[in-house]
Amino acid sequence: MSELIENAPRRVSTGIAALDGILYGGLEAERLYLIEGSPGTGKTTLGLQYLLEGRANGEKGFYVTLSETKEELIAIARSHGWSLDGIEVHELVDPQGEAGQSHYTMFEPGEIELGNTLSSVQEHIELFKPNRLVFDSLSEMRLLSQGAFRYRRQILALKQFLSGRNCTTLLLDDKASGEDHQLQSLSHGVIRLEQHLTDYGKERRYLRVIKYRGSDFAGGVHDLQITRGGLVVFPQWLDSETQPLPDGKHLSSGLPALDKLLGGGVAEGSSTLLLGPAGVGKSSMGVQFAVEAAKRGDRAILFEFEESEHALLNRSEGLGLPLKKYIAEGLIEVNHLRPGEVTPNEFASLVRSSVEVDQDQKRTSVVIIDSLNGYLNAMPHEKFLVVHLNDILHYLGRRGVCTFLVVAQHGMLGRATSTPVDTSYLADAVVLFRYFEAEGQIHRAISVVKNRTASHEHTIREFALSSKGLTIGEPLTKFRGVFSGTPEFVGAHEALMPAKGNRNE
Repeated sequence: MSELIENAPRRVSTGIAALDGILYGGLEAERLYLIEGSPGTGKTTLGLQYLLEGRANGEKGFYVTLSETKEELIAIARSHGWSLDGIEVHELVDPQGEAGQSHYTMFEPGEIELGNTLSSVQEHIELFKPNRLVFDSLSEMRLLSQGAFRYRRQILALKQFLSGRNCTTLLLDDKASGEDHQLQSLSHGVIRLEQHLTDYGKERRYLRVIKYRGSDFAGGVHDLQITRGGLVVFPQWLDSETQPLPDGKHLSSGLPALDKLLGGGVAEGSSTLLLGPAGVGKSSMGVQFAVEAAKRGDRAILFEFEESEHALLNRSEGLGLPLKKYIAEGLIEVNHLRPGEVTPNEFASLVRSSVEVDQDQKRTSVVIIDSLNGYLNAMPHEKFLVVHLNDILHYLGRRGVCTFLVVAQHGMLGRATSTPVDTSYLADAVVLFRYFEAEGQIHRAISVVKNRTASHEHTIREFALSSKGLTIGEPLTKFRGVFSGTPEFVGAHEALMPAKGNRNE
């Protein structure tokens, strides 16, 4: 085994850490790779990041361009906050038609043979001896070739020329003439960049590794963004198998009556659905668990798809929950996400980066997604969102994080029983919130209808919100219409909490 490790091929970084992870260590050195995609997908940006990474490692970078001028490349680099100092740029275009006045060798694609073009490139490679080469782009090479056979023969000649020169090469191709399977077969690896316009929000870009000869890689579609600073890749997987299983310890909600309902609290690594109609107090209960985690010295993270930061802070402070205080102390983190502008893999990467941050060695014990309805509506064009979410919950569970999913049932005061997902698939526990009627007033009720991790109470308790916080009363027994969706209390009204406790004071 040690001999195999010693003889493993050397890898070079692409300049994008997530892409290196998808390739299980980066690109195998001294090989030729094809980067293909339609215009605007980020091929040039990827090529520049690749060369800049080499420069940072003391390697020589060489950029051959037939599609853009050096000035255009400098402008692209400047838009990302980069400098191309130390990277050799060899132009094969002349925007002004004055080749003789330029410091670089320039050609018009329609005036020169492909063989002469490649000879010029080879001469410069011989002179500069780069460790990293980017050839942009092959579509112009096709125009010069005047035939598919001659074009592929010249590409093969270029590959043979680069062999043994300690140079790792990226060939950029805009797929103007469709997929070129023969070119793919000549390449050691093929990475495809794609984009499509969604029904709502910004266009979606993504990356796929089509081929990587002699090496495994993370397959599938990986989300991609072009930002100032380069390409950002969001892999579709979450690595959690290396984490030890949680020991099953239960965490308190800070409300003794709720802990009794749950059978001792919520288990580490479990997922809990807070389920009920709008306005019944589900989000407030989520904040209660976050604040209690902060009181223990743990971190809590809220992902908000609906409520604004201003409304969240005001509501929490009105309930006596010092959310703003713990945010300032770094114990609670709130992430607000805009509908239509987040992808499933991007959200998963945000969850992972937020949970794994080492802030004064404080562990993250609580994550709240508010709400699951907002999560589904934020990405209406995506398929299999619930499967994505299940992967996230599995990852968080392996890390011992208690996850709370706020789910709004359809309907307000009437029959509110339908949910947007299969609750048994996602949740270890389900806490059900309902309204009920008594003495001409609307009250709130709370019960636990499922808990895989403990033997929970099967009672219904009254639940109230006030300026003093969240209050849960003693078990109530005299109900009518519990299973119809709108319970009505028919017992002695002295058993209820004072009416003022039912108001948001």
